[in-house]
Amino acid sequence: MTPSRRTVLAAGFGLSLDFAALPALAAADRRKLVMVICRGGLDGLSLAPPVGDPDYAALRGAFGFESTALKLDDRFALHPALASVHALARSGQARLVPAVATPDRARSHFEAQDVLESGGAVVYGTVSGWLNRAVGVLAARAPVSALSVGPTAPLVLRGPAPAASWTPGFAVDSTARLPTLLQDLYKDDPLLGPALAQGLATEDMARAAMADEAMAPTSPGGGAKAGVESARRLGQTTAGLMREAGGPRIVALSLDGFDTHANQPAQLAPRLAGLDALLDGLHEGLAEDWRDTVVVVVTEFGRTARINGTGGTDHGTASTALVLGGGLKGGGIIGDWPGLRTAALFENRDLAPTLDMRSLFKGVLADQFGLERAVLDTTVFPDSAGARLLTGLT
Repeated sequence: MTPSRRTVLAAGFGLSLDFAALPALAAADRRKLVMVICRGGLDGLSLAPPVGDPDYAALRGAFGFESTALKLDDRFALHPALASVHALARSGQARLVPAVATPDRARSHFEAQDVLESGGAVVYGTVSGWLNRAVGVLAARAPVSALSVGPTAPLVLRGPAPAASWTPGFAVDSTARLPTLLQDLYKDDPLLGPALAQGLATEDMARAAMADEAMAPTSPGGGAKAGVESARRLGQTTAGLMREAGGPRIVALSLDGFDTHANQPAQLAPRLAGLDALLDGLHEGLAEDWRDTVVVVVTEFGRTARINGTGGTDHGTASTALVLGGGLKGGGIIGDWPGLRTAALFENRDLAPTLDMRSLFKGVLADQFGLERAVLDTTVFPDSAGARLLTGLT
């Protein structure tokens, strides 16, 4: 597989790869899906504070950001760092999914992430990812491409179905390393050589967007501001790859650093600002394709309802997901709100789950790609007939 000169474009700040040059990765439809995994246990009660809940202030008021929270309605607001998400929500292009959880009730990052990404009913119940199995079903009907963005391919896209993996700045497929091929091909080209080098340099951008140091409020070199800008460029670049002719229709993207055991307000705000910038970059970069795209933001578990002794929160159960896209149907929250009164808490400590995460994923796959209930219940999410199909999102 030798790339042609048209696979590298000396435009913008980075590298554009023609996915039509990769075997069996031609797009068959315009509909797209982006899954953003916030690793570490994102606190849903800070992401979207339920300011209308009468028990919220007593549990969380000490964090002190509620006065600047971005109001959505009488019940919910968004963290003040999520200005772009708030604008999308006010225009009907973003919705909250509160009190959502995987079927696992362990508070281990490893176990919870396994269930989130494998789509299994139990920990380590399957070795492949549910999104990979969905790609396999779709690929049997028409060519489809998938892409993971990050230093390693996440479990959700691992499995027998072919998928590309991209550490921002370059792309590879499952059998050939394009960076090496492209560097060798264009190393003496006065125009495309520098353009390729610039594209490969965006690996630093991704590291800046996702590294702990970049998002630390006191880090050197611009600190959180630099990390936010890197996150925005990461979203724009990912969107650019998705818009390429024959580009990936399905993307899984991972962000780290949401395990906020201490000093949570200072630790979480720059992380959420980075998430907001990433989503804004996707929205801006996808342009008219945004109307055909659904973005789902999830985490492996939520955090305790009460603040701990170090000004943070500990591993919990239910959290809040986000669903964004230009084609969302109107409506308020997705699912049900259980409330924060003591009797309603799960094991007297966590927000109680009212929606199985698999129901959300099933609904997105059914709405976006037309996958049938029987396939979703057995092939994509084994032994999940008890998790209802949540349709009507788009």
